Amino acid sequence: MNHDVLAQNIIKKAEKLGIMLGSAESCTGGMIAAALTDIAGSSVAVDRGFVTYSNAAKTESLDVSEGVITTHGAVSSPVVIAMAEGAASKISGPQSLAVSVSGVAGPGGGSKEKPVGLVWFGLCYRDGTKLESHSFKHLFDGNRSEVRAKATQTALKALDQKLDDLLNTVI
Repeated sequence: MNHDVLAQNIIKKAEKLGIMLGSAESCTGGMIAAALTDIAGSSVAVDRGFVTYSNAAKTESLDVSEGVITTHGAVSSPVVIAMAEGAASKISGPQSLAVSVSGVAGPGGGSKEKPVGLVWFGLCYRDGTKLESHSFKHLFDGNRSEVRAKATQTALKALDQKLDDLLNTVI
């Protein structure tokens, strides 16, 4: 499914549920927010996006603890969960859903433990003050552009799946 169709589905489902959306992006640099806001009328469900490329930006904009970044590195489960929770907590409205992304897009910057193409994703659903978060990772092949495009698509699919899950619990 291409970005446009997926983004349209996400907007429709979020609007139906009364959930506002947000993104906290590092390696994708705003591509997730761009895909969502490319949809006419997306303001019914899209609240905000954060591009937090540097560690300082993650700390300042999303309240990610410096200690978590130092201990685990920016490309890790604890960091993407903190990013998603930080974004979800700042989104307007009683319910929000935020996706976060941090990875090694390449061509450089990889290591044995964190190779080029490794991307961590976080997802946080907020209902009032209750946060429900999880993370997952993928190792993508391809060049920088391909890794970023695949990460964007994967993040959109994660949003779509979570919204489906929420719709199924409402029914």
